[in-house]
Amino acid sequence: MYTDRHWRDMMDLGIVHFMAYPIIKDDDPKAILDSAWKIANDDFFQVLEVRPSQHQEVIDGLKQMAITSHIKLGVGAQPPLLINKFDINSLDNAERQKAVDAVKNGIDQAYGFGARIVAFLSGPDNPEKREDAMAALVDSCVELCEYSKSKANGGEPVWLSLEQFDDTIDKCSLIGPTPRAVELADRVKDKVDNFGLTQDLSHMPLLGETPQEMLAPSVDHLIHVHVGNALMHDKEHPGYGDKHPGFGYPGSENNVEDLARFLETLIYVGYFDKDLPADRPIVTFEVAPMPGEDSDLLVAGTKRVFHSAWSMIGG
Repeated sequence: MYTDRHWRDMMDLGIVHFMAYPIIKDDDPKAILDSAWKIANDDFFQVLEVRPSQHQEVIDGLKQMAITSHIKLGVGAQPPLLINKFDINSLDNAERQKAVDAVKNGIDQAYGFGARIVAFLSGPDNPEKREDAMAALVDSCVELCEYSKSKANGGEPVWLSLEQFDDTIDKCSLIGPTPRAVELADRVKDKVDNFGLTQDLSHMPLLGETPQEMLAPSVDHLIHVHVGNALMHDKEHPGYGDKHPGFGYPGSENNVEDLARFLETLIYVGYFDKDLPADRPIVTFEVAPMPGEDSDLLVAGTKRVFHSAWSMIGG
């Protein structure tokens, strides 16, 4: 597929801050703000995805940074769910509520940041109880969407976006393969309208899917895209599973050509022409330094990979 449109006319490119600069535990406000400043100071990026913070210094600092630099903020509620092992599809209502409350905190911060989307993930899959877990997950998603609407004060609500993860290798999440993700979205959107899906190139090889298999069936629900890499053939490697090594990392799955194919499929299925919650379609890099790697160099390399991939599809 050939496109003569410049990527800046089609999308807002972003980066997941807490992966590129791994401060996932929210325990160093200065390091969080210093590394976020590096992204906000780089006009290649229009979106900075951050995790909810318990530090008012971080919340205030990020908000002021976004105002000054004109970068947009998105909120990823995955870290508090993963770190605390919260299960948003737990069949124990008390446990499920802990996960729901963690995402509600992310919604509150999203409103403060002026963010349009809060991304999160499902809990683990249990094939023997999958039907009940899906019902619990639907209830959680509907509750979160309704909570978000209650905070909108008559304006546009923050949207909730459920991110697909692998279901057999690392996170072993209920959502999960694309058919299951589409089923979830159909069921949730029967009850609320501020819900969608996040698709991630990093998770595509872990799920054993192709770009067409992942994106075409889900495009009606697709509101947010991550792109990155995975390593799945050496269980002893520290990057094994869902660790998001940089594109082309030795022994990994995704490089320039894979990113180009994924972007090309996004064009083909119409993602860049959809009416979406954010001002423009978002494509966010999710890459993390492997042992011995430097985050700044990883970010620079990721930008070079994108330029090479875009040139392959004619941009």
